[in-house]
Amino acid sequence: MPSRVVLQQADISRALTRISHEILESNHGGSDLVILGIPTRGAILAERIGAILESIEPGSGTVGTLDITMYRDDLGRNLTRTPSPTRIPPGGIDGKTVVLVDDVLFSGRTVRAALDAMVDLGRPRAVRLAVLVDRGHRELPIRADFVGKNLPSSLAERIHVRVTEIDGVEEVTIEP
Repeated sequence: MPSRVVLQQADISRALTRISHEILESNHGGSDLVILGIPTRGAILAERIGAILESIEPGSGTVGTLDITMYRDDLGRNLTRTPSPTRIPPGGIDGKTVVLVDDVLFSGRTVRAALDAMVDLGRPRAVRLAVLVDRGHRELPIRADFVGKNLPSSLAERIHVRVTEIDGVEEVTIEP
């Protein structure tokens, strides 16, 4: 069975615009807001959300990246990932609302690793989670605050987010 496209470029843009508005509404504006993308595709999505926030409310698009490689609980089994630099915006995260951004929320283990990594960087006032796709199957009690699309899927299926900057195409697919 071939893969099927469930989100195209226009769908992804709409989802990120909606997520950006929801972030501003829940934070009562863009002050003391830091957007941290989880590499690889979460960092791209965070940059896009930051640009949208900046266009809606100038000064609210503070974006960085948070590498979680060394905080993963599967390092012993999966050593294929190369660490990326963590880039925290000037002013840090202490006392700020941090929005973690990732492409797909699945088991919750990536988010747990991100929370562990953040402890080494400072103490935010609050942490929120934004994901483009929530596919379910949580292994940890973690849920997203901002979701582009809920895509219930079987454990046998794979969800791929492709972005132009990395993949040359913009889509979300489900593959058997």
